[in-house]
Amino acid sequence: MWKEFKEFATKGNIVDMAIGVIIGGAFQKIVTSLVNDLIMPTISIFTGKVDFSNLVITVGGASIQYGSFITTVVDFLIIAFSIFIVIRSINKLSNSTKENMEKLAKKSKFSKKVKKKEEEVPVEPKTKKCPYCYSEIDYHATRCPHCTSMLEENVIKSEL
Repeated sequence: MWKEFKEFATKGNIVDMAIGVIIGGAFQKIVTSLVNDLIMPTISIFTGKVDFSNLVITVGGASIQYGSFITTVVDFLIIAFSIFIVIRSINKLSNSTKENMEKLAKKSKFSKKVKKKEEEVPVEPKTKKCPYCYSEIDYHATRCPHCTSMLEENVIKSEL
């Protein structure tokens, strides 16, 4: 059982995820400090020195701290935008790496030779248009089911 747990804990995905959680926690502290110590005081300068942490609505015995909520929303938006930028950069990097690898593979002397495609057999169409009423009909039809006209090209083919 200990061996199985050790294998599980040392798998790359779990270690990577743990590192991500630790870095995310540290990043959250940085963003929280940025919001509480720089952004919200700057906003309070423009809004008449309002301290957002003290914005409270009291209804009966309950107090709704909407100032704290606004601060948390700003926190979240900064973190979400930062993660978006990082993921977008990683995707661009991986796409350009794939493109470069494909270019190298095409130019490489060691790349596999692509066999020529076998000649494709023409596929017989399933439908055609009636030359008289322009309705779509079966390709092998000798008479149009819509206008009952005789279709001469198929009559000649079927007689052969």
